[in-house]
Amino acid sequence: QVQVVESGGGTVQAGASLRLSCTVSGLTFDRYAMAWFRQAPGKEREGVACISWNSGRSVYADSVKGRFTISKDNAKNTLYLQMNSLTPEDTAMYYCATGSYMSCSGSWPTGNSVDYWGQGTQVTVSS
Repeated sequence: QVQVVESGGGTVQAGASLRLSCTVSGLTFDRYAMAWFRQAPGKEREGVACISWNSGRSVYADSVKGRFTISKDNAKNTLYLQMNSLTPEDTAMYYCATGSYMSCSGSWPTGNSVDYWGQGTQVTVSS
């Protein structure tokens, strides 16, 4: 049984930083690309960042490029999202996700190739 558990969310002021973590069990973590998604109330889900199985490739949404960094520790079965210079527009529920056929090219931001989702961790940025 695959389990995906996010942590690290919270409420911060604009300009602050947060680091999200996602621990995965039940699959061979070092063989999977991993991604972060987010969804704000009343908005569509957005693919935030994706990292390849061996961390050789990472891609970002334009809205977070230069501020967020995705990383993967295969020894700890853990995915991270370092978020700097947060703005109120980053307020959302953040989800960790992966899939057997998910890669960080093409249509990954749609989430259609995701097989496993976490429960989400809330990030709230106040102005």
